[in-house]
Amino acid sequence: FLIKLANARMPFGKYSGRLLIDLPEAYVVWFSHKGYPRGEIGEMLEALYTIKENGLESLLRPLVGLRG
Repeated sequence: FLIKLANARMPFGKYSGRLLIDLPEAYVVWFSHKGYPRGEIGEMLEALYTIKENGLESLLRPLVGLRG
């Protein structure tokens, strides 16, 4: 799951095409307040929020570009 999360791209909106881990923290926090989309993207955004909230983005960086 972590490799997939590290390489996932935002499929819609202002940041469409950007790696999820490169989304601005304020945008990820906004989803945590307004609600996550359904499905896998919502699960990944929720996990990303927890990772960013705890300052653990550096754990995902080495996984960018890997296939899992």
